[in-house]
Amino acid sequence: MYGFEAMTFNIHGGYLEAIVRGHRSGLLTVADYNNLCQCETLDDIKMHLSATEYGPYLQNEPSPLHTTTIVEKCTVKLVDEYKHMLSQATEPLSTFLEYITYGHMIDNVVLIVTGTLHERDVQELLEKCHPLGMFDSIATLAVAQNMRELYRLVLVDTPLAPYFSECITSEDLDDMNIEIMRNTLYKAYLEDFYQFCQKLGGATAEIMSDLLAFEADRRAVNITINRCCHDSILCSSLEQSLHEMIVESCILVSAYCKTNYPYGHEELAVCEDIDQVHVLACVYIIDVRGVMEKYPPYQAIFGKLSYGESQMLDKAFYEEEVKRLCLSFEQQFHYGVFFAYMRLREQEIRNLMWISECVAQNQKSRVHDSVVSIF
Repeated sequence: MYGFEAMTFNIHGGYLEAIVRGHRSGLLTVADYNNLCQCETLDDIKMHLSATEYGPYLQNEPSPLHTTTIVEKCTVKLVDEYKHMLSQATEPLSTFLEYITYGHMIDNVVLIVTGTLHERDVQELLEKCHPLGMFDSIATLAVAQNMRELYRLVLVDTPLAPYFSECITSEDLDDMNIEIMRNTLYKAYLEDFYQFCQKLGGATAEIMSDLLAFEADRRAVNITINRCCHDSILCSSLEQSLHEMIVESCILVSAYCKTNYPYGHEELAVCEDIDQVHVLACVYIIDVRGVMEKYPPYQAIFGKLSYGESQMLDKAFYEEEVKRLCLSFEQQFHYGVFFAYMRLREQEIRNLMWISECVAQNQKSRVHDSVVSIF
């Protein structure tokens, strides 16, 4: 059906596509970020944002402002827009929009379980959960002692239930098992989301396969780097567990995309330092034509970094993701614009949080370090 979306897409999806493209025009520009970076106080940031779409959400907030308040109100705007789109959507767009929230559900589950493990107050943890990832029984996650109970008592009635088949064990929940659970759930989630997009076909399948494959490979690289950073304090058995987690968590989206999975991911799993990760991500893509054709930007991403430098890797990945998300708006009659808009708005909120924190802590010299301009 690729190429024929224009014939029927607007019957059910035309209105919402117009809505999301209108929302896209309200994203902050480079000029906005330059002005925000020159602010001296959080009230100055509020004053500048009052001229944007965030104005109505911040206008009634009294001084002194806090960074958490700005982030919270900006997130409320995102949630309101998402709920409006979901309420107007019909199948299969409504299911597609629901898939977008599953990642936040996984993060919320991990946050609650980890916080409970460290004896944090459940109500305090709930306040830190992302609103798009909330579900009715989330507060009862604190009663689970192992993954089997977590599934049986709480998650069996949530959209995450099918993803737990690979990580249901009777082992007690600890930091290591929780991290394995997070990556296993993300693996199953991205595979499922990818397969759903392929069933939709057309431009949606083409654009979303690229975006989801990039997300999968970024997570594989981040897992590898996190392992490298902690090898010096891990016992041999834990190292083996981490090695297995990396291999298992290298998302199969790349396999579906017919690249040379799992060879590149398996080599990442045995890396011992960031320099090896750098070499594999650059040289491996050059040597293996299939990977080079599918993921040429990775060489450029690591080319921005000096050997041994990993702290700016996240920003490089975010910049590449933003570039891909913006490109999805260049084509019409597909659902990828909804995914792209949500991700771009989330990146905008991260930018505002970073700028607000730098201003609040009087660290103006670092204000540009983690800001990723969108348009």
